[in-house]
Amino acid sequence: MTEYKKDLGLKESVSIVINRVIGSGIFRTPAPIMALVGCTSLYGLVWVIGGVITIFGAVIYSELTAMLPKSGGPYVFLKEAYGPYIAFIRGWAMFFVSESAPIVAVALVFTDYINAIWEITAGTPFGLSVSFTISLLIIWGLTAINLFGVNMSGKFQVYSTILKVVAMGAIIGITLTSFSTGNVENFVNPLWPETFGWHTVLAVGAALRYSFFAFSGWEGATYMAEEVKEPHKTLPLSIFLGIGGVMVLYLGANLGYLFQLDVDAIIENKSVASAAAKVALGATGGILISAAVAINAFSNISSQILCKGRTWHAMARDGLFFEKFKVLHPVFKTPNNAMIGQGIWVTVLLVFSYLSSNLQPGAGSSNAYEIMIDYFSATSTVFNLLTFGSIYILRKKWPDKNRPYKALFYPWSMIIVLILYSIFLIITLITAFIPSLIGMALTASGTLYYFKNVKHRAQNEK
Repeated sequence: MTEYKKDLGLKESVSIVINRVIGSGIFRTPAPIMALVGCTSLYGLVWVIGGVITIFGAVIYSELTAMLPKSGGPYVFLKEAYGPYIAFIRGWAMFFVSESAPIVAVALVFTDYINAIWEITAGTPFGLSVSFTISLLIIWGLTAINLFGVNMSGKFQVYSTILKVVAMGAIIGITLTSFSTGNVENFVNPLWPETFGWHTVLAVGAALRYSFFAFSGWEGATYMAEEVKEPHKTLPLSIFLGIGGVMVLYLGANLGYLFQLDVDAIIENKSVASAAAKVALGATGGILISAAVAINAFSNISSQILCKGRTWHAMARDGLFFEKFKVLHPVFKTPNNAMIGQGIWVTVLLVFSYLSSNLQPGAGSSNAYEIMIDYFSATSTVFNLLTFGSIYILRKKWPDKNRPYKALFYPWSMIIVLILYSIFLIITLITAFIPSLIGMALTASGTLYYFKNVKHRAQNEK
């Protein structure tokens, strides 16, 4: 059987983490978060909670990854802890919904900001067909790059991460150093909500959907564990370094937004980074920041394509997904069939989004981004709870197994994460019941495939 090539070191792994996290969330989620909480103290609290839970989650993932350095990420942990069905149904949900749709969403954001640059410079926006073509080309162009070996992909991740950090630095620098347009009163006006009550708790919980989404993807390097040199050491370190870097950049970006825009302005502007830059530098700022967001989206799409294809390959290798996906390219040692299959399904979703959405030529982004998060937050949270809980099960199952890294503050780190995620799940079901129900129903549909194909095939092999 063809095996992966171990071509990824620490810098490539850290780059993957940063690229997977910083995509479009920090540029799109501030508006819906502020719209829900309505004041700067709770706005900051939402981001702090998202960051703290991310850190505790990373502590748990680091132990699991060091103990089981296999490609596929959470799929591997779920399979060992709960068996093939749970691992399969998680993969089914990720492939057809939660992991493919974000590729489309970020591609649309990329196209939207390229369109913004074109409209500022040329005076007219793209037509719908041009926008669709750009989104399609960026998806397949980056898929093609990732087909030619992880070494090339890894180098691309490093270079694109450098561009991404420079772009984020530009956003932070422009917004925080434009003192003539900035206003420190924006940080405290209003500082607190008008009233406190259960509605405040529900608002914070609902806002966390967007904060969690902005922080999501930090586990990206674990999808490629078999291609990482010394994964038991490299992966935990890359997770912590990557998350640390992201949190610093997010802090700077949010401070910059608040310095240039008051609460009402943040609520009114979905493209908050561009709005803040326009206040600071005018049209030139809008072009610069639109380019910066496009760069971030570009590299994020690449890292998503790179990482997620490994899960479909890992599942197929274990007999739990489409059989053709288990084949690695004989020369490049990459799961090309899985990535091409992923690209085909992403294209279907892209076509659907253009046919069904309210995007019009030059209209900018619709609410599809926020709607998508509402639909699948509950489903993703259920699988996150199962993944975090797997550390307890695997410690009981394999008490003597070598663990090069052990989770800090265990079991309290696990308990805190499980409690907070459980509360978040309940609030999500209350505040987005119908979308959550639809997401779970789509996930459950994989059960039919499992018992008709996977289970049946396994019984015949016996």
